[in-house]
Amino acid sequence: MVVARRALPTRISFFLLFSGLVFSTAIFAGKKKPPAQPVNINTATAKELQLVPGIGPSTAEKILQMRKSYGLFKSVDDLLAIRGLGPKRLEKMRKYLTVGKPAAAKPAMPPVKPAPPAEKPPDKP
Repeated sequence: MVVARRALPTRISFFLLFSGLVFSTAIFAGKKKPPAQPVNINTATAKELQLVPGIGPSTAEKILQMRKSYGLFKSVDDLLAIRGLGPKRLEKMRKYLTVGKPAAAKPAMPPVKPAPPAEKPPDKP
């Protein structure tokens, strides 16, 4: 009987500890660490877009689809055309987003012609 009395508080303690870990993980999982640099919505991949708080897989795909269908974004405000993304939500994300032109491929430099061989001075007699 003494063993049964001890087991109950131990089980309750483990249950409470486990429950606390589960709930704390769920609470902290909802918060993303924002990106260090603003994400360019004209060049970002779905994975890069999802770094922005407020953008999940579904919204990232909608952004990519809109960019593919209509071309480059002229302003972050263009995202308001995406269903489910309203002014309040956009304002929370705005500081993590930017619009810029995609980096153009650098033109290849023309090949450098080798210098002609230097002439030897004539031998002195």
